[in-house]
Amino acid sequence: MRTRAAVLCAAAVMAGSVSVPPAGATARPAAPASAVTWKKCGTTDYPTLQCGTLQVPLDHRDPGGRKITLALSRVPHTASAYQGPLLVNPGGPGGSGLSLAGFVAATLPKEVAARYDVIGFDPRGVGRSSPSIDCAPGHFDPVRPDSVPSTPALEQANLQRVRSFAAACGKKYGSVLPHLDTVSAAQDMDLIRQALKATRISYFGYSYGTYLGAVYARLHPDRIHRLVLDSVVDPTGVWYDDNLAQDHAFDERHRALMAWIAKYDATYKLGSDPARVEAQWYAMRAELAKKPAGGTVGASELEDTFIPGGYYDGYWPYLAEAFSAYVHGRKTAALVEAYQNFGAVDASGDNGYSVYAAVQCRDTSWPRDWNQWRKDNWAAYEKAPFMVWNNAWYNAVCASWPTSALKPPDIANRKIPPALLFQATDDAATPYQGGVTVHRLLAGSALVVEQGGGNHGITLSGNTCLDDRLAAYLADGTVPHGDGAVDAVCPRTPEPKPLSTRAASTSSRGSTLHGLLGFRG
Repeated sequence: MRTRAAVLCAAAVMAGSVSVPPAGATARPAAPASAVTWKKCGTTDYPTLQCGTLQVPLDHRDPGGRKITLALSRVPHTASAYQGPLLVNPGGPGGSGLSLAGFVAATLPKEVAARYDVIGFDPRGVGRSSPSIDCAPGHFDPVRPDSVPSTPALEQANLQRVRSFAAACGKKYGSVLPHLDTVSAAQDMDLIRQALKATRISYFGYSYGTYLGAVYARLHPDRIHRLVLDSVVDPTGVWYDDNLAQDHAFDERHRALMAWIAKYDATYKLGSDPARVEAQWYAMRAELAKKPAGGTVGASELEDTFIPGGYYDGYWPYLAEAFSAYVHGRKTAALVEAYQNFGAVDASGDNGYSVYAAVQCRDTSWPRDWNQWRKDNWAAYEKAPFMVWNNAWYNAVCASWPTSALKPPDIANRKIPPALLFQATDDAATPYQGGVTVHRLLAGSALVVEQGGGNHGITLSGNTCLDDRLAAYLADGTVPHGDGAVDAVCPRTPEPKPLSTRAASTSSRGSTLHGLLGFRG
C-alpha cells in the first residue's frame, strides 16, 4: 500500500476494529452538495475527459466550517441504458485518480463503459485537490542512509529522517492532518455522489482503493450499485501488521525475479541457479552501500529501484539488464536510469507520500515504542531481508506522528449487492489472504483468483479471463458462484521475455495501468 510517482512506458498498498465509524466521524450528509461544473480537459489518449471541482467540509462534523476542494474528472456516458456514476481509485493512499477515469473508460468494452459516467478524483490532500500537502520536499532525495540499521549510527540517522518528516508535517499542516483519513475520504465520496445527483454509485478500486471502497460501503450500504475491488487490502491488519505481511510477500516476489533472471542466463549471464543470482544481487547492494552508482544509487535507492518489480513483472527485463550491466564491468548507466524510471520520487511523489503517511498514521494506532519496531522488523529481516527495513522506514513516521489515532471501522457487510473481488495468488503488495478475508466479510461477494499471478492490479491489464468477468459484472451485475472459497479461477498473465528476444517489453495496457497505479500503491 505504498505509492511511487515514477512510471515506465506509461501514459501521462486491521488490528482491533469496531462496527461503527471511528470516533469523530459521521455517516450523515455533511451538507447539500452543489452540482459540478464540467469543462473539457481531454488529452490525446483520453479526448472526452472532462474536469471539475467540488467543495467539501474539511471536518465532516462541522459542515458549515472550513471548506477544501476536490479535483474531479469524468468521461460521460453515451448509452441510453445509463447505470450512473462509476467512481475509480488507484490506491495509495495518496494516488491521483484523474487520469485513471480516462483509462478505465477507454479500456472497458465500449458497450460497458458507455453505460457509466466514469468519475476520477484526487482524494483530499492529493494532487490537484486543495490543499495539496507536501510535508518535506526532497525527503527521498539520494543518497539516503543504508536502510538496514546494522550500526547504531545508521539507526539514528534513519530515525532522525522519519522524526523530522513527522515534525514537518505537524508544523505545516497541523489543522489539516486530523482530517486526512479513510473515513473522511469515504464521506467525500458521498458528497461527490450527491453533487452528481445520483441515488447510488458504483465503485472500482485498486489496492488501498479496495479498503476505501469497503469503508464507503460500510458507511453507506444503500448507496452502492456495483462494487469492484482489485488486489484487496486485508482490513484485519491495517496498517502495521499489513506492512509486516508485505515484507514476506515481497521477499518471495524478489526471489521470483531472481529465478526469472536465472532462467534467462544466456541473456543476462548471472548464472542458472537462482540462489547464485540472488547472492550477486546482495553483493551488488553491499558495494553500492559503500560507493553509490553514479553518486546516486546507494543501497536504499537500489531497493527503491527493485521494489516496483514486485508490483509488476513487466519491469523485470529492465531491472535484469541494469543488474547484469553492473555485475559485468560495473557499468552504472543502466542502473541509474532504472532508478530514475522506477525509484526516484518527484514532487508528485512527495505529495503522494505525504498523504500516504497522513492517512495511514491517522487511520489506526501504531506502536509508539521504537523497541517494538526494532524487534518486529529484525525478526522479519531474518526470514525476508529484501524489503523489510526499507518498508519500516517508509512507515516509521507513524511512530511519532503528531495526530492521535482513530479506530478502524469493521467493514463486514450484509447490506450491499454482491461485490466482485479480484486477487492474484502471489500478489506482494496486498497478499492473497486479503482477498479471502474480504470475500468472507462481504456477504454475497464473489472472488476471482488469478492462479500463479504476482502482479498487483490485475484487471484491465491484458488478462482476457479477468477482464471478461469484470465486464460482465459492470454490464448487468453477473457474478460467478463457486463451490468453495473461490468463485472463479483464471490463468495468470504470461511472464515477460528479455528485451532482446521480443519486440516489446510488455502489453501497453499493462504498462499504462501500472504507471497510473504507481508503486507501493
